[in-house]
Amino acid sequence: MLNWKDIISFSVNGNPEPDKRVEKTEADWKSQLTPEQYRITRQKGTERPHSGALCSVYDEGKYNCICCGTPLFDSRIKFSSGTGWPSFTQPIKPNAIKYERDDSHGMVRVEVMCNTCDAHLGHVFPDGPEPSGLRYCINSESMTLDKEATNDN
Repeated sequence: MLNWKDIISFSVNGNPEPDKRVEKTEADWKSQLTPEQYRITRQKGTERPHSGALCSVYDEGKYNCICCGTPLFDSRIKFSSGTGWPSFTQPIKPNAIKYERDDSHGMVRVEVMCNTCDAHLGHVFPDGPEPSGLRYCINSESMTLDKEATNDN
């Protein structure tokens, strides 16, 4: 189980190797994604709080990257953080997520991206529930919920 110390270590010392890499041109990403998905995932945007379609959905399944389809989070570790964005306590696998220091907006945060295609997902914070204490705050537009991929798959 990852903890805040692991996250800081990844953001400073380098991320785990992804299982695979997906790289496309900006034109390819623009043709594949909606304008809002492109703005968030490729240009590091953020959706307004409480506006995302997946914010209050708690159906069973896997949350996959909207850009490359990589599984990112399992529905069993989603929780209601009250922040207005889907929140998770752990990635589906330690190497599913890439971490980078983010100094934008006058604060220091840790940005989380898909480790397969570098899509911006959101940020991770050390104020989540135990046992990890992590809160992955993720944009709905950066994910799709695969209800067919149950917890047994």
